[in-house]
Amino acid sequence: MDVQPLRPGAPGPRQGPRRRDRRGRGRRWDLIPPHLPGYRTRRERFDDLVADTGAALAERFPRRLAHLQVLVEEVPPSDPAHWEEATVLLGRVIPPGREHPARVIVYRRPLQTRCASEDELELLVRQVLSEQIGSLLNIAPEDVDPGAWTD
Repeated sequence: MDVQPLRPGAPGPRQGPRRRDRRGRGRRWDLIPPHLPGYRTRRERFDDLVADTGAALAERFPRRLAHLQVLVEEVPPSDPAHWEEATVLLGRVIPPGREHPARVIVYRRPLQTRCASEDELELLVRQVLSEQIGSLLNIAPEDVDPGAWTD
């Protein structure tokens, strides 16, 4: 049991557990049940899309991408590296080092603002991931994911 000493002038301990019903309106429940599409946020759906696409691409090269980390960030940093252009980045690859494995970073906001539908977003995520993984493996993006580039 965790006991904290009272400071002079601090209010005394609360009586009973703190409840969500502090104004008498009843318990709050989720507005959207889990089985409906609106239950998950855009961020959660995007994270799942990137994780699934990254896992599928890593399965194509299991030995070379065994320790690959695919990460999602909101926006790219405002100070690009000296070898990068000053345009808005959609993704970035960080080669492996002694402290960390290879990392591919995908930026959520720039990708979502460029797409009008979920299908366009899925295709753009596949293209960005195949470009980044291709630059990591020194192969063409079309060889990493041929289905993302046929149209």
